[in-house]
Amino acid sequence: MRHILGLKCTVCGREYGIDDVEYVCPLHDNEGVLDVVYDYTAIGSDLSPTRMTGSADHSIWRYTPLLPVDAGVARRLATGTTLGGVGWTPLLPAPRLAGKLGLKHLWIKDDGREPTASFKDRASAIALVKAREQESRVVTTASTGNAAAALAGLGAAVGQSTIIFVPRTAPQAKVAQLLVFGATVLLVDGTYDEAFELCLEAAPEFGWYNRNTAYNPYMSEGKKTVAYEICEQLGSPARPLQAPDRIFVPVGDGCIIGGVHKGLRDLMALGWISQMPKLMGVQAAGSDALVSAWERGSNALDMQPIRAETIADSISAGLPRDRIKALAAVRESGGAYIRVSDAEILAAIPVLAQGCGVFAEPAAAAAYAGLVAAVERDLVGPDERIVVLATGSGLKDVAGAMKSVGQPHTIEPSLAAVRSVVQPAN
Repeated sequence: MRHILGLKCTVCGREYGIDDVEYVCPLHDNEGVLDVVYDYTAIGSDLSPTRMTGSADHSIWRYTPLLPVDAGVARRLATGTTLGGVGWTPLLPAPRLAGKLGLKHLWIKDDGREPTASFKDRASAIALVKAREQESRVVTTASTGNAAAALAGLGAAVGQSTIIFVPRTAPQAKVAQLLVFGATVLLVDGTYDEAFELCLEAAPEFGWYNRNTAYNPYMSEGKKTVAYEICEQLGSPARPLQAPDRIFVPVGDGCIIGGVHKGLRDLMALGWISQMPKLMGVQAAGSDALVSAWERGSNALDMQPIRAETIADSISAGLPRDRIKALAAVRESGGAYIRVSDAEILAAIPVLAQGCGVFAEPAAAAAYAGLVAAVERDLVGPDERIVVLATGSGLKDVAGAMKSVGQPHTIEPSLAAVRSVVQPAN
């Protein structure tokens, strides 16, 4: 971790050494979200784009010099476990989807291929390494499901005990993952925000390591690795890293889009990419606190809680926890926030699946629904290079998927019945 200069408060700008504070700036209670500050000169002297892209390690650990972890601890935990398989998910060309939208260049980054089938494995991998560095007995988090499953699954792989706070409305498939992985699951009879607050209270009371998004500063550092991968995967021998023009990101708490922005800022600071992609944050209309704040030009700390209600449970948040970084990501990159209805989200699931073979849960499909809305509003140009970040597998929420396509045909066991379906009368 010799490349880390310290931690900087996103509220007041105060800087700390990495051993001075554990989670947040003490001057702002739990709102003082910290950002990890790196020595880019030192990193640049040890690492180059050519050396990085030549790595045989196809996981997030290929980026260890750019991560806030003890390399030895990370290596020991990752070797021979699913922790070593986190990251390097496929970036899939989607020419048929692009053609329908009048675009020339479109890719889908399929993070449903992670070990526990969601993007949240990236952050949970970092959390487990940090917990092992501190010899923590238990790691905890609050989640609507995916972060919890990621922590529980990867924790099981490395023998780490986990305790999870989940709102009781979480999809059964996600709760099942937690139980199968052996986590202690506490279903909170309340909202995600209430589960989050309870987790914050419980962690110091019982001495647990807290993985919570927008509280633990190292979670963004795991999530930023997707930005490195996208730029690598779009690269060429002449240009090892190449940034797209826009990246569409589903947004709930705001930690993913903040992490994507951090990764791109790293690459810009190192001089490894020549442009900052415009980040397009997509929220469900029933959970659109950041869209509204962006439209009004509001300060993140002035935002008030809303009642969040959407089929896309993974991006349901009444008061986004990482709203400072999330608003900065869109504003500083020249992007935009877009709201989409639950109907638009559901419609995007089969379109994405049938157009490029990616089965996305509702929250992940929201990113593609946002692209469709952006095209309709002329927010993107036909020549732009566009990446849609699909953050979780549709198998996470089968009930949501069924709402998007309806029921199968039920027929009698006869050829005539088959013919009546596949060759309907004119």
